Amino acid sequence: MNDIPSIQWFPGHMTKTRRMMEKCLPLVDGVVEILDARIPVSSGNPDIRNITAGKPRIVVMNKCDAANEKINARWVRYFKDMGIKALPADCRSGRGLNAFVPAVKEVLTDVIEKNTRKGMSGRVLHLMVVGVPNVGKSSFINRMAGRKKAKVEDRPGVTRDKQWVMLEEDIELLDMPGVLWPKFDDMAVGEKLAFTGAVKDTVTDVELLGCRLLLKLRDIAPENIKSRYNISLDTPEEDEAMASGETMGCLSGYELLTRVGKARGMLISGGEIDTGRAAAAVLDEFRGGKLGRISLECPEDCSGESEEKEGEVL
Repeated sequence: MNDIPSIQWFPGHMTKTRRMMEKCLPLVDGVVEILDARIPVSSGNPDIRNITAGKPRIVVMNKCDAANEKINARWVRYFKDMGIKALPADCRSGRGLNAFVPAVKEVLTDVIEKNTRKGMSGRVLHLMVVGVPNVGKSSFINRMAGRKKAKVEDRPGVTRDKQWVMLEEDIELLDMPGVLWPKFDDMAVGEKLAFTGAVKDTVTDVELLGCRLLLKLRDIAPENIKSRYNISLDTPEEDEAMASGETMGCLSGYELLTRVGKARGMLISGGEIDTGRAAAAVLDEFRGGKLGRISLECPEDCSGESEEKEGEVL
């Protein structure tokens, strides 16, 4: 139960989206990429970056309230060092989005000055909004527009066509459907996208995914797991082993999942624990931020350094 699942998802409408993106790129002044603050690297589609190369870019780190606050700040510095403006935000509540329009004016200063020289002062700025499925693009647009314009659902692949949305600040947003890339070369990337719901649960083994997530959280945020599910992460023999100086193996993901199911009373006929239901609960509660503010990636991962645990709880 501990093997990393092979996750691949590239339906036909994503090919269509890539072509649409390439066709519309000359119409925009810049690109707004929505990332998941918990996995800023894994939720960044390399195909999007290649397609939009050369356009000014703003990164919105959505779901920042579900990610570690200190690590959010480090990601902002990380992107700044790359010459990219990054804004931690929660697109459903609107937290952090008051900084968006000033960021647009800052990043597109050259475009604005060029328009002014041409006698087009106040010309509408056009921005393409991109990102992987279920990362929060539609929530971002609806919050910025102040009205429900783009369809929002908590599942990947809802926005199927491009939409232009006008903001009050002479900014127009082009909402593009979410798009993944054809193949995850790093299976850990596909796994993190599945953890956060960017990949449909229908194309994954939910029970295996739940096991993998519990193993990840055991390593980076063990107290969150213990307090949320009221379970021990120790093996039955661990106390005795520690007393004798022996080293015991850690619980497997399936054993952790079984403990969660037992603690929640998730039983099926015969008293057997419903591990599938337990896995669905763990995934849902992680995605909803009910397990605490946890980041699955930090900037030091990119350089091979680590100053503190990724899942530090604040």
